[in-house]
Parts: sequence; structure tokens; C-alpha cells
Amino acid sequence: MSEAKKIGVLVGSLRKASFSRAIAREIVGMAPEGLDMSLVDIDGLPIFNQDYDDEGRTPQSWVTFREKVASFDGFLFVTPEYNRSIPPVLKNALDVASRPYGQNVWAGKPSGIVSVSPGSLGGFGANHHLRQVMMFLDVPMLQQPEAYVREVASLLDDEGRLTDESTRSFLGRYVAAFDRWVHLVSDAR
Repeated sequence: MSEAKKIGVLVGSLRKASFSRAIAREIVGMAPEGLDMSLVDIDGLPIFNQDYDDEGRTPQSWVTFREKVASFDGFLFVTPEYNRSIPPVLKNALDVASRPYGQNVWAGKPSGIVSVSPGSLGGFGANHHLRQVMMFLDVPMLQQPEAYVREVASLLDDEGRLTDESTRSFLGRYVAAFDRWVHLVSDAR
């Protein structure tokens, strides 16, 4: 097998007790040898405003974030659903690293999505809105299996550890499929 691929894991929630972050940590812990997964901080990025780049006032945090995104071989997005869409902090991170125009550092890198919700739909709306954005950003997304983690509050203990074996098993299968996807797309580039 080829060398491990460096995967950035972006979490669309900033909340201390974030369900999405808890699931992301579980997934990182399941990473096979073929994936070197690490969480990427998206907190603290100023809201995207093209004037900053156009006027030579690019915030250093944007420069650092763009360089970090460029260093990864692929991405996993773990996101909650806010009002049937993706959280603004995640959309902002996508915008920051896709600009200036023609310098999109997400492009061509294999990715996947796990959406998380305390409700019964498992973040379906966020998952599909994120797919729409990623299509425009030229990011090849894992299509199957889809990953919607529903009723997540009942799946975690007080420390945010996954206690439901059925969900753990599903996420393990998802990570295995994601590993194959990342290597397939990366090795074809």
C-alpha cells in the first residue's frame, strides 16, 4: 500500500461540548495506517472579505490557514446542521481557503462528510449543502456510504466518548471506505 495520506479533519462546531467534535475524535482514533488524520482549527478566522486580499491586507491567520489546507492530501468534514445548512464557521473556512480566485487550495483533494445531529435526520441538510459547495470547489467527495449520525446525544457518554457499538461499527466501515477513496483519488492524481 502507498504511504499514509495526511487528512485534515474540519469540525463545523465551536461549542466546547460539541457532538461533532466528539464524533470527529472517535473517527480520528479509528484511522487505519493509510490515513494520518488530525483536527484542523477553524476558530479565529476573520470573516471572509475579498477586499483584504485585493488591498494587500490579507490577515496572517488566512495565510497560515491556506498553507495548512494546502499541506493536506484530503479532508474529512464533520459537521452539525444549523437551520438545514452548514454552520457559518465552516462556510467561512471554505471561503477563506478557496480564495483569492484561481488559488483554491481545496481543489482536487479527496474528501468525505459525516453530519451529526441530536435530531432524527442526522444532519441531512448540512451534508447535502456541504456537498454542493464542495462540487463547486472541485473537491471529489466520497459518495457511498453516506454518513448521517442521528440522535447523537444518546450515543455519547458524559465525557463525549461513543458508547453505541452499532454506530462505532458503522463509522469504522465509513472510515475504511474513506481510506480506499482517498488512496484511489490521490494515487490517480
